[in-house]
Amino acid sequence: MADSYVSDLQVAARYGVHRATPWRWLRSRNFPKPIQLTPGCTRWKLSEIEAWEAARAESSK
Repeated sequence: MADSYVSDLQVAARYGVHRATPWRWLRSRNFPKPIQLTPGCTRWKLSEIEAWEAARAESSK
């Protein structure tokens, strides 16, 4: 199954934050690292974002 990739704008929209926030989360949280697909095109794997969400939900129980 092929991975889906999301941009910083899509990640920001998913959480209702500014597009700079996922980049800040990289430095301050255990947020998934993006992948540089081509020069100037950096994306996150959707499966890694979903796994991060699940881990946060599980740790808050």
